Amino acid sequence: MRSVALITFFVLAVGTAAFAVPTTQTIPNARVKEAITEFVRQKTDGLGMETALRRVGFQGDLKLPAGEVGFEVAAPNRWEGWGKANLALIVRVNDRVERNISIPVEVEALADTVVASHPLARGDIITSDDVTVQKRDISSVNGRVYRSIDEVVGKRVKNAVRANTPLSGASIEKMPLVKSGQLVTIIAESPSLRLTATGKARGNGAEGDIIKVLNMGSLKEIPARVIDVGTVQVDF
Repeated sequence: MRSVALITFFVLAVGTAAFAVPTTQTIPNARVKEAITEFVRQKTDGLGMETALRRVGFQGDLKLPAGEVGFEVAAPNRWEGWGKANLALIVRVNDRVERNISIPVEVEALADTVVASHPLARGDIITSDDVTVQKRDISSVNGRVYRSIDEVVGKRVKNAVRANTPLSGASIEKMPLVKSGQLVTIIAESPSLRLTATGKARGNGAEGDIIKVLNMGSLKEIPARVIDVGTVQVDF
């Protein structure tokens, strides 16, 4: 009887082990990096640039409960898809959030970029002879980068630029069409009515800028959009 009992216990033990279900799983580091890479690819798709992950600040593998794993990646609102950022990696197992990880990344982005053909001094007005287009890594450029020469011709150099340096929003600016203290014509119009008044600009403004204008008739300050030299427009 004792030997029969022992055999029965052995069979039950083996049967239980054979049908045991794993309760955890390991997600390799490479799969996490693939999720980040795909996110960057989608974010920069159609922008005409080549991106590559220069650094991903995540080491090791992920230990997770058993089940179907899904990743969601989120970036700061103003991050364009290149340069440095802290991305949020949300890890779900069977649609349940298991991990929310902050991952610092640095992304290289090669793109056609407008660069200075020679040194540009502060105050210079840019012409087509001053610039050329070259493929550059724009990940470390401060401010908006320009992709075509037409975008920069006619703009003014705000800070001196060295030769072969990409032009950016930090180095050039639009030419002001209206200067502070200047008398301007204020236009307010609709499809059936057009009104004009004389005003005085309270600040400098380039085309499209919104500046404060003193209406000389009512002596009230109003916001107005710069249209051209000496003309601003208000909403009617």
